Amino acid sequence: MSNRANFLRHVAQTSPAPMGLEIAGGKGVYLHTTDGKKYLDLIAGIGVSALGHNHPAIVKAVQEQAGKYMHTLVYGEFILAPQARLAALLAEQLPAGLDNVYFVNSGAEATEGAMKLAKRTTGRGEFISARRSYHGSTQGAASLQWPHDFTEAFAPLLPGVSHLDFNCDYCLNQITETTAAVILETVQAEWGIRKPRPEWLQAVRKRCDEVGALLILDEIQAGMGRTGTLFAFEQYGVVPDILLLAKGFGGGMPLGAFVARREVMELLTKDPVLGHITTFGGHPVSCAAGLATLETLLAQPELIGSVKRKEALFHELLVHPKIRQVRSAGLWMAVELTDFDEILATIAACLERELITDWFLWNERSLRIAPPLTISEAEIRKACGIILEALG
Repeated sequence: MSNRANFLRHVAQTSPAPMGLEIAGGKGVYLHTTDGKKYLDLIAGIGVSALGHNHPAIVKAVQEQAGKYMHTLVYGEFILAPQARLAALLAEQLPAGLDNVYFVNSGAEATEGAMKLAKRTTGRGEFISARRSYHGSTQGAASLQWPHDFTEAFAPLLPGVSHLDFNCDYCLNQITETTAAVILETVQAEWGIRKPRPEWLQAVRKRCDEVGALLILDEIQAGMGRTGTLFAFEQYGVVPDILLLAKGFGGGMPLGAFVARREVMELLTKDPVLGHITTFGGHPVSCAAGLATLETLLAQPELIGSVKRKEALFHELLVHPKIRQVRSAGLWMAVELTDFDEILATIAACLERELITDWFLWNERSLRIAPPLTISEAEIRKACGIILEALG
């Protein structure tokens, strides 16, 4: 049987109509298919390939580490150089209150670990998240979702979760002495790129401090330079108690993390011991890729430094009668059209023209754009030209 037939028959599907591109290779902002086509990728694996496909520094790091050793023993027992070096370099980039890293495999697992840590730290069991947020599909992370379109079929989920409106001042009274943590995306992704008002996020921080709740900021999509700074929270004058990372953090390899103060994280080591464990979290090959990604971003500051200029170019070029609005947070944007039918038609028309884009879970009127940070201005012009042609 062909790869396509095996894919459709034996690989579990997540939608009834997958794109069905058979990938042969990738380089930079392009994916190559087995039929000889070359697709300009405006999605980068939902922001994962922040430095593009097959970045030489990441490939080299993966190859070198795989040649030394791969999996060793359950997480936390051996000293693994890629883990230790990545944790130290990451801590150097973060405020003093974020100096201890727990490596996991994905964003959802980072959310789960952070929720357990918040319960252990506060002795409380209630969580507050924002409406139209997304923090993962495992049961704890999925319990944070609202609306319940993707979760009600799997009820009951975790009790004790309530929701507030993003940027809502009076909603802050929902945060009380029974709240273990408030979990927010620094920039809401699946609602179609919605940024917080700085004073609102600062008020959330203040309210959490007043009632003894933790503030968990999810930068699973927003981190690693996507919004124009290494971490999005740097732009808002707040520091979370726990930071969530994944996607671009691994540079194309499965890697996530939750980050907190050492004395907080140490609560997972006692009463009981092994309070949180993971077999593959912090896998040395994934950490080598993550280290190469972070080192590249730091060694080439123009990658993040050019994000705002490239963002402005997208805004300049994406002008069309059918485009109602372009919302953005750096190289991460939502191009709002009229309805879901038009979104699907535009995605299909772009695909015919060898351009990959996508939609959002909670916003059916917007196209998702999240290209590699390495995209050139010429490639941006090409991509925008294809989108405008597809709209026509």
